[in-house]
Amino acid sequence: MNLTLSQRLSLAFSILLLACCGASVWLQVRASDMHEKEVVQGLSRDLAQSIALDNKLVGTEGLTMEAVRALFGQLMNVNPSVEVYLLSPSGKITGDAAPQGHLHRDHVDLAPIRRLLEGQPLPILGDDPRSEDGRKVFSAAALRGNGKELGYLYVVLQGEEHDRLAAQVSASSVLRTTLWAMTLVALLGLIAGLIAFRLITRPLRRLTETMRDFDTDAAPAQLPVLSKAGAGRRDEIEVLEASFAQMATRIGEQWRTLTQLDQDRRELVANISHDLRTPLASLHGYLETLSLKDAVLTPDERRRYLGIALAQSSKVGQLAQGLFELARLEHGAVRLQVEDFSLSDLIQDVFQKFELMAETRQSKLLAVLPRGASMVSADLGMIERVLTNLIDNALRHTPEGGTIEVALVQGGGKVEVTVSDTGPGIAASLLENLFRRPFNQDGDRRSGGLGLLIVRRILQLHDSQIRLLSIPGKGAVFHFELASAG
Repeated sequence: MNLTLSQRLSLAFSILLLACCGASVWLQVRASDMHEKEVVQGLSRDLAQSIALDNKLVGTEGLTMEAVRALFGQLMNVNPSVEVYLLSPSGKITGDAAPQGHLHRDHVDLAPIRRLLEGQPLPILGDDPRSEDGRKVFSAAALRGNGKELGYLYVVLQGEEHDRLAAQVSASSVLRTTLWAMTLVALLGLIAGLIAFRLITRPLRRLTETMRDFDTDAAPAQLPVLSKAGAGRRDEIEVLEASFAQMATRIGEQWRTLTQLDQDRRELVANISHDLRTPLASLHGYLETLSLKDAVLTPDERRRYLGIALAQSSKVGQLAQGLFELARLEHGAVRLQVEDFSLSDLIQDVFQKFELMAETRQSKLLAVLPRGASMVSADLGMIERVLTNLIDNALRHTPEGGTIEVALVQGGGKVEVTVSDTGPGIAASLLENLFRRPFNQDGDRRSGGLGLLIVRRILQLHDSQIRLLSIPGKGAVFHFELASAG
């Protein structure tokens, strides 16, 4: 059967409830029957002794059979529910008033009789002579005469007539009412249990539907998130529901991040391919020209073609080196060599590398440094690469006569670094993906955009982030922080 968990629980509960009701009815009937037998036997415990004394069953010569036969007839007329038997000392039935063919035993077990005569707790069941294996409550008395044990007077208190009447009563309206009452109780219990199961499993059903409809690209699952205050709750389903909500949110975020990274990777490959195609095509063209027209080219033309080919080859080398460096940073192949050094001195050293380029573009390099050495704890080579890339980008995108400024602010265990220029800045449409993939700006690809990607990854390794600030009167303003030394 293809049943849901709620349906299986409901079915199991129904079966258990019906089994419990049946067992309860059986136990109640049995308890009532045993109670009735105990009461009857308790009230009639000395009945046989009284009968034996009052009717003078024992004479000077033993049992008086005429008195025994008279007693049997009298008792059967007065109380049809009792059956009287005369037993020998060994338990053999020597006298009875049973109709022809109703007697199924000729012996009665004496052990229950002795327990009754010893006063043991009731009810005590003895053999029913009119049944092959039946046992009933009884009363018994020992018959003695002339100092000898003559036998026993054995009185079955609930005989055949009692059983017949009890069978009629069992089919009466009283028993039917009792059974209907038990049925009603079982039905109400079943309904209440099914409602309780439905209420209890409602969060589980909601969780099942959410898991069935879970989509990594869709919005996060609308399920309650387990707070710190509710972390100690003992409702397993609620905890499972909240945990799944957290897991679904995390998986959704990770999936969207992976999707974005894959898209960025595709765009990076496409952009790098475009950047490589242009210098490679130019390099190939000039080399082919040199090869085909070597005999007709003047020395000046040959030198110019070779210079252009070398410049294009340098561009290809720079792109390849940038890709290699970015790959090493992204895949954790680079380990930080942390040391304490003066950031102010490092900035002056980087400025020296760009002095010629700045003079050529008639730009000004300005360092705004605090008093002191501005000591930081970081990887010297990597931070030098960060400053080199940022200053190189600033020089390339700042018009002639502009200013590139590097400012340091120290405080709170950090050194804040700001690299700004007086260029046109960066378009708002490029800000979202500025540090994620290469971009175009005014037709120039900024060396494929790899420089900013490398800067971002290096600073991430230093537990820092690079940000683009908006400051009136300035172009692109990049800001990051480094940990102070000591």
